[in-house]
Amino acid sequence: MREIFNEMIKEKMYHYEHESGLNVYVMPKKGFIKQYAMFATHYGSNDSEFIVPGETEKTLVPDGIAHFLEHKMFEEEEGSIFEEFSKNGASANAYTNFTTTAYLFSSTDNFYDNLKLLLDFVQRPYFTDENVEKEKGIIAQEIRMYDDDPSWRLFFNMLGGLYHLHPVKVDIAGTIESISKIDKDILYKCYRTFYHPSNMVLFIAGDVDINKVVDIVNNSVKADKRQGEIKRIYPNEPASINKNYVEQKMAVSMPLFNIGFKDYDVGYGGKKLLKKDIVTQICLEILAGRSSDLYEELYNDGLIDSTFDTEYVGEIDHGYSIIGGQSIDPEAVKQAVLDKISKVNSIDDSDLNRIKRKITGRFLKSFNSVEGISHNFITYYMRGINILDYTTTIEEITHEDVLNRFKTFFNEKNCVLSVIKP
Repeated sequence: MREIFNEMIKEKMYHYEHESGLNVYVMPKKGFIKQYAMFATHYGSNDSEFIVPGETEKTLVPDGIAHFLEHKMFEEEEGSIFEEFSKNGASANAYTNFTTTAYLFSSTDNFYDNLKLLLDFVQRPYFTDENVEKEKGIIAQEIRMYDDDPSWRLFFNMLGGLYHLHPVKVDIAGTIESISKIDKDILYKCYRTFYHPSNMVLFIAGDVDINKVVDIVNNSVKADKRQGEIKRIYPNEPASINKNYVEQKMAVSMPLFNIGFKDYDVGYGGKKLLKKDIVTQICLEILAGRSSDLYEELYNDGLIDSTFDTEYVGEIDHGYSIIGGQSIDPEAVKQAVLDKISKVNSIDDSDLNRIKRKITGRFLKSFNSVEGISHNFITYYMRGINILDYTTTIEEITHEDVLNRFKTFFNEKNCVLSVIKP
């Protein structure tokens, strides 16, 4: 058992590595009423081509299989996992994104029983020809629902503009055609490859007994022999955007827009990625945050409203920024953003320090909630980042870091405008 402590924010967590290779992290939150646990695998919708450890041949699976597998994990031969959690006074859920599948619960009572249940059901898949066929209809309905969601289409249309080949442009749930090719054998192959404990992490936040957690892990997690590295295969993504404008007509009252910037500086994780992530957040605050000149000008001109927002997503193998909202003239907003970028040639000391404080405050606020801590931890863990390195990394960021990021990342040649029009 290893203690990890951040002196600046006075937060600590404990790390335990099970003999199977499963990494367990516990962040004690004395006095908190709620407990939160997440059991996650480093497996998401991007992982459609890979080489299984010990094999030499590539495996190519249908798009949407990680999400399909997540759905099927809740099914048992008899009864429902959700009902079992509910009987224990817990609320369970799961999600799949591009890089991760996570199973979770929150509770105020019976935490250790719920933890056993979480660990047990995720290690006990139950796939049959019948239940796989039945699930196809359920997920097809979900896909149709997302196809009719303007915000979802806006986002994936933007990704389709940014990326030529990378699987991040493909809907997480796949397509109705791709899920029709899924069968129980492919599901079991993906499960055996990606749900090995050495490819997973357990994170717990709350007022819990660490030694009791370790005992439950030792009794519940299979002592599988550690597997070798999973070789994930991604296409050779060109250093250019696919198309600079994507438009779709849907039932909206006002045009929705996403201005996307494609990040070419990828291929690494850890502290270097964390620093890039925070530097990019600072750039977005300077450029288009609520206190920026650009925000005030666009708002006063009636070109944006309170839906206007910014975001950066920086994964190991891909990254992008989004500036989005709704506007009567998305093209004018894009041009104003690009004009403002071209004029950034210095950064005021007080602005940089104010934004650093703002980002630090936003990060620290997540420690007030077991959900916030847990989701942040899993997101950064999958990028090779220790969440407790966040505040020290912010302190290290300089004017030069921010100006250099502006020059290399925010430019017209890697910019896409996605619009949903009425």
